[in-house]
Amino acid sequence: MIVLGDGVVAGALLKHSKGENAGWIAITAGWAFAVLAGVFVANATGSADAHINPAVTVAGAVSSGDFSKLATYIPAQMLGAFVGAVIVWLHYLPHWGATQDTGLKLACFCTGPAIRDAKANWLSEIIATFFLILTISALVTTTLGSAGAIPRGVAPYMVGMLVWGIGLSLGGTTGYAINPARDLGPRIAHAVLPIAGKGSSDWGYALIPVAGPVVGAVLAGLFVRLLGI
Repeated sequence: MIVLGDGVVAGALLKHSKGENAGWIAITAGWAFAVLAGVFVANATGSADAHINPAVTVAGAVSSGDFSKLATYIPAQMLGAFVGAVIVWLHYLPHWGATQDTGLKLACFCTGPAIRDAKANWLSEIIATFFLILTISALVTTTLGSAGAIPRGVAPYMVGMLVWGIGLSLGGTTGYAINPARDLGPRIAHAVLPIAGKGSSDWGYALIPVAGPVVGAVLAGLFVRLLGI
């Protein structure tokens, strides 16, 4: 997921990339396809849950009352996100030095707000993650329920479309992290990698795209449990 997701951002932002200036539509579409690929690969390699987002794991724990998966899933998600970011750095290796804007380089790894307002930024991540979890819960019920269920293999496409829709509709404020691992793992990679001409990793903002989605996930998990979805 991170290789394709951060990869499309790098392709759109870094200098002398053939995708330079591709824009928000390309970035949101690329992230949707990245999530689709991540779900399919996770399923194919043995994870029926296909949890590529700690927010999904947390919401599932809250809604079910079973917290046993947190200790194994979340470290794996963080490690995978870090490794994915390293691969993106390697793939675009000559483009980092060709890009002078340190903010664009950081954006290839992690999110940042369009307008830096902590309260609004927290709210954006909470809202976007809440609707991500709520809709995924509805999709899982529809695809795995007994009566009138749509084919299981369709679910990853629907999740990808959901992420695309969230990016288009709600992503313009903070870059829609909606996934703590997606933001923190690559941010750590940015901090430790010898990226040519890199600037700050913006640790002053880093709590929001990690904790905001967790808050949204907890609220959504409680709401899903209340509704019995």
